[in-house]
Amino acid sequence: MENESFSGRLNWLRAGVLGANDGIVSTAGIVVGVAGATTAEGTLLLAGLSGLLAGSLSMAAGEYVSVSTQRDTEQAFLATEKRELSDDPDAELDELTQAYVDKGLSRDLARQVAVELTARDPLSAHAEVEAGVDPDELTNPWHAALASFVAFTLGALLPLLAIVLPPPQARVPVTVVAVAAGLTVCGWTSARLGNAPAGRAVLRNVLGGLVAMAVTYLAGHLLGTGGGAA
Repeated sequence: MENESFSGRLNWLRAGVLGANDGIVSTAGIVVGVAGATTAEGTLLLAGLSGLLAGSLSMAAGEYVSVSTQRDTEQAFLATEKRELSDDPDAELDELTQAYVDKGLSRDLARQVAVELTARDPLSAHAEVEAGVDPDELTNPWHAALASFVAFTLGALLPLLAIVLPPPQARVPVTVVAVAAGLTVCGWTSARLGNAPAGRAVLRNVLGGLVAMAVTYLAGHLLGTGGGAA
């Protein structure tokens, strides 16, 4: 990944933050919900690990499929563009010239730019202008899958450790505080990467996580109580 552009690395970082955020929220919902039904540490650990593995593998598989589809689309576009450049290079040069005219260059300057870029690397010149694709930096589905797996796993470890390490009476409060802190960091980082206001993003992120934990805890408590009564 050394050749990736700054924009590409930024996108990977943003995806990693979002993956960690998903890991925190989904695993917190599972373990807090189970904690509402039982205080058995083994049950909490099993539920948390199951959620971590299921979530991380699901994220990795989904990202692999999604990015593979994107890569296939990019490769199909490049194959078509390469064929068109071979069959009718003059028409393609006119097309590239018009693209730069549409971007605001004068026709003479646009023609000069198109000619010089075509002389250097015609496929890259057309791919970048027409589709924003760099033939040397196609998306890699394995990188995406691994990044999603690692990010989700790291995020999920926060609520998992927070629910099993403290004594029983402190498990839920400690988990709530730990999750709120983790979501604050994720929300702030995501906002900064996107040049958005951090306060609103953090508030939405934390409130969403707290609501999710409250709902699952209540469900777990009601189901646990009902099961005990039966």
